[in-house]
Parts: sequence; C-alpha cells; structure tokens
Amino acid sequence: MPKPRYTQVSLEATPYYHCISRCVRQSWLCGKNYEHRRQWLEDRLHEASSAFAIDVCAYSIMSNHYHVVLHINIAQAQAWSMDEVINRWHQLYSGFALSQRYLSGATLGKAELATLNDEAEIWRERLMNVSWLMRTV
Repeated sequence: MPKPRYTQVSLEATPYYHCISRCVRQSWLCGKNYEHRRQWLEDRLHEASSAFAIDVCAYSIMSNHYHVVLHINIAQAQAWSMDEVINRWHQLYSGFALSQRYLSGATLGKAELATLNDEAEIWRERLMNVSWLMRTV
C-alpha cells in the first residue's frame, strides 16, 4: 500500500524529491485532442513553483501522468519576511479577510497582527511542502 508523502519526505536526508501524478480511471491528461493541456500543466507548474520555496529541477509530461523533480529550498523560506510569505500565499490562494485587510494597508490591532503572524508561519511551512505544491498544480 502506498505511503503518504508526509511519511516519506525527510528534509534532513535530502532536499530533492521525484514526484509522479497520474490520471485516474484510464483518463488521458494529454494525447489526441488534449495536447493543449500539456501547456496548461506546464504553466501551472511554473506559476506554483514561483510562489513556493520549491524549485522545479526537471519535469516530464506524458499522456496520462507527469513527473517532477523538486528541490525544497528551506533557507529561502526561512529568510522570507511575514509580508513576503503573505504575498506569496496570495499569488495562489485568496487567504482570509484579515490577510486581505493587511495587504490593503488597513491598520490592525495587536491581537489581529498576532493571529496573522501565526497564520503566516503556517503558510511558510506549506510553501515549502511538496504535498501542497502538488495539490496546487
């Protein structure tokens, strides 16, 4: 039985990972009349990796699955400020009302800033998580 990614990824062992994503029920990702999807997937992969602290070293898109070789850049993610984490998260997701208010320049109270800081730390962890990148793609 396959193991979930969180039990297989050990950043202490290596920051490089090879991931595969397959289509279900014998569906085709690309192929006859579906070749335009290859570019969609490539664009989405580059868009997601630009927000994450994960570099795409190589990828290959086949007709019913794709492979990616990823490098998790922990030092980059740890160096981000709270503002940068929030901006990167908002490149891909809408965030929540408090983060949207913060980005619009609204004044926040101490409790709101503490809540936002806690949420930004969760987002920082997610922005260097292989599973979150793969689900975003």
